[in-house]
Amino acid sequence: MILDGQDPAAVLSAAQALARGELVGLPTETVYGLAADAGSDPAVARIFTAKGRPSDHPLIVHVAGVEGVNAFAHDVPAFAQRLIQTFWPGPLTLILPRRPEAGAAAAAGQDSVGLRCPSHPVAHALLKACEALGVHGLAAPSANLFGRVSPTTAAHVQGEFGDGLLVLDGGACEVGIESTIVDCTRGAPVLLRPGGVTREQIEAACGQPLRTREELASPDPRASGTLEAHYAPQAKVRLMEAQALQTALDVLGPQASAVAVYARSPLRSPAPGVLLRPMPEQADDAARELFAALRDFDLAGVKLIWVETPPATPAWEGVRDRLQRAAAA
Repeated sequence: MILDGQDPAAVLSAAQALARGELVGLPTETVYGLAADAGSDPAVARIFTAKGRPSDHPLIVHVAGVEGVNAFAHDVPAFAQRLIQTFWPGPLTLILPRRPEAGAAAAAGQDSVGLRCPSHPVAHALLKACEALGVHGLAAPSANLFGRVSPTTAAHVQGEFGDGLLVLDGGACEVGIESTIVDCTRGAPVLLRPGGVTREQIEAACGQPLRTREELASPDPRASGTLEAHYAPQAKVRLMEAQALQTALDVLGPQASAVAVYARSPLRSPAPGVLLRPMPEQADDAARELFAALRDFDLAGVKLIWVETPPATPAWEGVRDRLQRAAAA
């Protein structure tokens, strides 16, 4: 059931459902989430079951504001506080030391927890309504079956889970790919997943360089969306440079079918069965439509999706990361 997220009565209904331990489809500026009360282990378990997600793969907890950090985390380092002040609310998740009594199921038993304050007005309204009912954070991974393409509209969520799930409609997601994740538990910021907030922005805000995983001896905490294969449509994804794409189309010839091509460069195909879709020239625009494009290709029934490799520049890092993981599936 899809409800208008602008309707206060719908937001209240969703908050009441969450307080009862039910699941709700939640719009954010990144992607739609499948939300549950982060403080209720049985409710969080329903997320893992609904998604088919391994129970040792942690979830991100969404909070209404900076004050929500204290409910789940402790000993927040100064550079993490600067990141919070700069980018919250927004598409940045921080891995922080977890309070032992809080969010164990959402954190998959780790002593760290991923926290984010979304900027979407419907998400904010729902989080505030939940606080009034005693729910101080929502565990909310992307609202899709585990490993598949993330949803960026309420209809995508309904297509994954059916009419029985209450989904708040907040329109199409503005960012379109999941949040940047920075590990703040090892004395220095470590990028675990690129997203809408870039490396340069993070380094400028926290006043120190992002470290690499290899530079630090301690192992990474497990975090959402960091598996090698993820974000995958039903069709097989392959990344190619523009020249290789055109060569492949020429080799296929006029009899080619069930192939989609997503590219920034102008390409041609003699085959009416090849679906050509232009990729936006700007990274932000490409991120905004990426998952919707992959879903559209699946709906068209293609078996292969050939994508022009995004530029190896910081602005394209989030899109490149999602496509590489989709191609690895």
